[in-house]
Amino acid sequence: MPYLIDGHNLIPKLGLSLEDPEDEMELTRLLQDFARIRRQQVEVYFDGAPVGQAGMRKFGTVRAHFVPRGQTADAAIRRRLEMLEKSAKNWVVVSSDHEVQSAARVHQAQFVRSEEFVKQLRSALATPKTSDGEKSISSKEVDEWLKIFHNDEE
Repeated sequence: MPYLIDGHNLIPKLGLSLEDPEDEMELTRLLQDFARIRRQQVEVYFDGAPVGQAGMRKFGTVRAHFVPRGQTADAAIRRRLEMLEKSAKNWVVVSSDHEVQSAARVHQAQFVRSEEFVKQLRSALATPKTSDGEKSISSKEVDEWLKIFHNDEE
């Protein structure tokens, strides 16, 4: 299922600082890896974008929405859910904000608290991957496959 993420709500739950000027890019990099590993569509919303920097940008498969000052990511997520109409039920909203969770319920989207999503994110990122993105196999699994193929050749 694709994800709509309240970025500034998630950042501190990951142990990142909202005071760090690179916090949004760091979260976006983590979400890129998550989206690639889980093969999920991800949209993240950040509020407080300075004049001239608001708008949507793609970072790999992650769509980052920088909401202008004076507006909130919560409202932008709510508008996105409204635009999705009935297909909103196929999305997962990530936020611990009660307003955002309420909007998810109204539109029948699933929601996950940011703290729970952090566990999912860390689990996905901890999965061993090879350089081409495929899951690696253990040496025990290699030995088992070698035994199977070796026995077939005799």
